[in-house]
Amino acid sequence: MSLTDTAIRNAKPREKQYKLYDDRGLYLLVQKSGKYFRFDYRFYGLRKTLALGVYPDVTLAEARQKRDDARKLLKKDVDPSRHQKEAKMMKRELIKNNFETITREWFNKQKHAWSDGHASRVIRRLELNVFPMIGKRPIKLITAPELLEVLKKMEKRGVFYSAHTVKQICGQIFRYAIATGRGERDPSADLKGALTPTKSTNMATITDPKRIGGLLRAINGYDGQIVTQCALKLAPLVFVRPGELRKAEWLEVDLDNAVWKIPVEKMKMKSPHIVPLSRQAIDVFKILKPITGNGRYVFPSLRSPSQAMSNNTVNAALRRMGYSKDEMTGHGFRAMASTLLHEQGWPSDVIERQLAHSERNNVKAAYNHAEHLPERRKMMQSWADYLDALKSGAQVIPLRRAAGK
Repeated sequence: MSLTDTAIRNAKPREKQYKLYDDRGLYLLVQKSGKYFRFDYRFYGLRKTLALGVYPDVTLAEARQKRDDARKLLKKDVDPSRHQKEAKMMKRELIKNNFETITREWFNKQKHAWSDGHASRVIRRLELNVFPMIGKRPIKLITAPELLEVLKKMEKRGVFYSAHTVKQICGQIFRYAIATGRGERDPSADLKGALTPTKSTNMATITDPKRIGGLLRAINGYDGQIVTQCALKLAPLVFVRPGELRKAEWLEVDLDNAVWKIPVEKMKMKSPHIVPLSRQAIDVFKILKPITGNGRYVFPSLRSPSQAMSNNTVNAALRRMGYSKDEMTGHGFRAMASTLLHEQGWPSDVIERQLAHSERNNVKAAYNHAEHLPERRKMMQSWADYLDALKSGAQVIPLRRAAGK
């Protein structure tokens, strides 16, 4: 007699376990701990039992379907128990090797070579845009159309540049999965030309000497917070990255020896950096010393002195002074210095070292933070004097340095 839902529901546990049979090997095992569907079968003469689930999580109809599926496997000479174990193992393996798991592993390996800001932007873009859609998908099974759907959703929000950036990041993750034996191919490679093209633009800056003079005079007349004005004054003199400037700490600044030593953890390229300070830069620090010198940061946040200045403060000040984002940015002081110092004939190695650009040899980079330091000191003072002349309105035609001088 076949089982019924009523019979299963009314089955009560006894002192010893017992079975209620359905047909074709299916039965319900009733124990004090619960009710379990089982399927008994023979495979190459051996009696075996396959667990089909626990009632009521698995209904009678579902148990019968699982039994029928098992019988079909037997007809194909496949052991249902072995098949079930392999399926569970594969499922666990796929979960362990899903996109988010591998991404976080990749990220933890890469982030030590990045600045904190860059690392934060990378993982945030993935958490917001990618993980919700394909994060739980086994990385081996993700297709180009699936990845494209993620990127198209970003494009619908108008973040075209970010969509291209996320595509590149995903490509690195897929290639890492391949290298570690958990991926088979990089589907991002199939998306060439599938995204809306973005126009490549240079970082907004000013390189015309007359306009630089006007900018410096505008900074000198800035009527906002004195700390913000000092940040604006220092930016062209040291031309470090905006994040490095706003996070400057007094412990890093040695005014007696005219040097600012930025530690490795603050640098984008993860190499310590030395900034020789011109007389003009020291003067700015001396203005700030009685104002912020008792705290940690040279440029503390106006809202919370225990935190560094906001990353938008300098750009907001430039806007207030009338410079649009297409004319000048906080990052633009680096491009300004690079362009004009090259035009003035300073050695490229000296300029690039002072800009703290990437060093291809990472071991070499760890020791090169002081490279060309005497020449860099001369260059930084010459640059500060040049800016002073521009600010005064003088018609400055810089003398080009001869090679090796």
